[in-house]
Amino acid sequence: MEASPASLEIIADLLADRTGQQFTESRRWRANTALSGVFRNHGIDNVDQLVCLLDLPRRRTRDHDLATEVVEALLNNETYFFRDKPTFDQLPKVILPELAERRSRTKRISIWCAGCSTGQEVYSLAMLFAEKPQQWDGWTIDILGTDVSHRAIRLARAGLYSQFEVQRGLGIAQMLRHFEDTPDGWQIKDDLRKITRFQHHNVLSTRPARHGFDLVLCRNVLLYFAPDIRTKVFTELEGAMAKDGFLMLGAGETAIGHTRAFAQAKGRASIYELV
Repeated sequence: MEASPASLEIIADLLADRTGQQFTESRRWRANTALSGVFRNHGIDNVDQLVCLLDLPRRRTRDHDLATEVVEALLNNETYFFRDKPTFDQLPKVILPELAERRSRTKRISIWCAGCSTGQEVYSLAMLFAEKPQQWDGWTIDILGTDVSHRAIRLARAGLYSQFEVQRGLGIAQMLRHFEDTPDGWQIKDDLRKITRFQHHNVLSTRPARHGFDLVLCRNVLLYFAPDIRTKVFTELEGAMAKDGFLMLGAGETAIGHTRAFAQAKGRASIYELV
């Protein structure tokens, strides 16, 4: 059954209020598919019935309210290891060596992955350090992953992935080097967990407790925001970064036209520096 425009608008307003994301016309066609699990959980058949339930006061499901369950279902948590490899490969080849030179005195590097989803991006970064132990011996590496989805953060912290998930972006050698094959799935090894951490966070809210990040990845997050919200996101990212740090966006994103605080690093795709 096709949802009424009024019901879809209520769902869109809920998503925007909780996350800042737009539920645009191009995304609304998949509403029934995205919310099918919510329908099953509550014994309903469509968005119109769901909106009626949302109006019930203090209705709760398991450990969070129905509105949160709806928002979680609408979020796009698509990710995989070493996503957009040509862009990601700039990190070990160019960006991390430059940061190593700039931080040679303190031997500390802090990285923030905003919109990290279920953790593959964070662990991909951790692998870059783990695979060059001599280069990073004696360094303190801190990689923070944040996401607006509570469910995604729970999965990221668990670090447990299916066969399908680990095969997306990883070769056999990397799988065996960085994961334990368990009856429940592929478990990330402790050496990567020691330099990574995760927390629930909305990129539009207060910045993470630690500021001065040397590298910030905010990839494929801005796509879901209206232009004015993107400008606000860039303000938050600017305030969270070290003055000589780097920002990496997704391949289809740009800072141009949204902020004057960042300029594209010369000859580097999707990499920006503070002006």
